Amino acid sequence: MDFESVFTGVAVAFEVIGALAMIVGFVIAVVLGARSLLRDDGGRVAFGILRNTLGAAILLGLEVLVAADLIRTITSKPSIEDALILGLIVLIRTVLSMSIQIEIDGVVPWRRAMLTSGGQLIGDAVARDAQAARRSGGLSADATPATGE
Repeated sequence: MDFESVFTGVAVAFEVIGALAMIVGFVIAVVLGARSLLRDDGGRVAFGILRNTLGAAILLGLEVLVAADLIRTITSKPSIEDALILGLIVLIRTVLSMSIQIEIDGVVPWRRAMLTSGGQLIGDAVARDAQAARRSGGLSADATPATGE
């Protein structure tokens, strides 16, 4: 058995795993959506569960399929045509992945990172602490907690 045929088999295995991830994810998404609908959570909640679960399954499947393409291209005889085809496939799958991620999160990935930056998290924690102190009578409404500076 030669090197190229082994990795061709590995690439095919990755492709099967990617397709199975999407198929199984679809089934799980439908089951979770139906379960939510039957629990009287409402159609909007059930649709959100279905959409998010299916989106996550498609993302996982796309990532595995990109890995299969990379393995297949790396182990084949190198040519400019193969590299361009791989680049185009990866570009298309990356755009699809980002589109799906934006649909799931409702925000572009770099904006999501800004929304949960360290400074924002610290500011939110300080605001929560100040609110809790006001409720317990520890601070007046116009006082702010000490920052230790």
